Amino acid sequence: MTCSRGSLLVAFLFSLSFLISTSGCRPDSSREIPDVSDIEADISIRRFEQDLFGLDTNRMATGLAGLKESYPEFSTIFFGQVLGVPMADTAFYRGFITHPAMRSLFDTCQARYGNMQDIETEFEQAFRYFRYYFPAEPAPTVTTFLSEFTMAAFVFEDNGLAVGLDFFLGDSYPYRKIDPNNPVFSEYLIRTFNRSHLVSKTVQALIDGLAGPPPGNRLLDMMVHNGKKLYTLDLLLPYTPDSIKLEVTSAQVQWLQDNELEMWAYFLKENLLYSSDWQNIRKLVDFSPHSPGMPPEAPGRTANWVGWQIVKAYMKKHPETTLPQLLALPDAQALMDESRYKPGR
Repeated sequence: MTCSRGSLLVAFLFSLSFLISTSGCRPDSSREIPDVSDIEADISIRRFEQDLFGLDTNRMATGLAGLKESYPEFSTIFFGQVLGVPMADTAFYRGFITHPAMRSLFDTCQARYGNMQDIETEFEQAFRYFRYYFPAEPAPTVTTFLSEFTMAAFVFEDNGLAVGLDFFLGDSYPYRKIDPNNPVFSEYLIRTFNRSHLVSKTVQALIDGLAGPPPGNRLLDMMVHNGKKLYTLDLLLPYTPDSIKLEVTSAQVQWLQDNELEMWAYFLKENLLYSSDWQNIRKLVDFSPHSPGMPPEAPGRTANWVGWQIVKAYMKKHPETTLPQLLALPDAQALMDESRYKPGR
């Protein structure tokens, strides 16, 4: 689900997989990483779920009003859209925070995320880069909550980032039992519902809000659009392994690097670049464990990786282009032409 940049709810996301190794652990040595140590980016993660579940059940109306005052924009979305129950229904919220299943979920989240200092440190560094590359944008904030397994992260007003901690409990958590028929709880997705992916996924939601929807429905439009987002993510998280940013295994990162020419040749041979047939191109740009027409070693969303390489080539030829300008470029064909992209082997 994505909405316009100015709407309350801009973006939320789910993700794929993580198996860390040395592959992709170092930043791209071909570019210089800016020194952002003098940029202020102090954050304090706001724990909405702690404040909600800590309410006095004998004074629910007063407590909920206090939450509304402390979290004015976020509480509007949480009560109105995430749960969809008016704040005035104090009986519902009393039952919600005392229900055994919800208390158990809350306790599990607190056991895993009672201390988030390491997460705060990661966000602070990402936000320093964000302020460096997007100086006109409001500094992001972070609020955690329990989504009742409905969304992992979304962006609300003024770059507020909301993180549903229940989507980051680790792949040992019994997610499949929640709804075995829901594709959100597929094994290849569950593998990334962990602490290591939390910051990257949340920053992706921020970038989604800045980039907006693709400018067209052809494969080329979507792969270049997603490539621009990956390029931005890489600059905001330069020391994060590609396996996390791409949400594939490190072996799959290596496969992508080794088979760039073959992937490009396949897209051309099958006349996919200018295809807008969603059924034929969906798994090349959207969540999927595999890419059709490619070996089983290939991950899903292979076209996004190629789009990233196209954007890298473009930016090498246009180093004066800022990230806001890059994200605003509307013509995927023109970008590809100007990149003079030539796939490597």
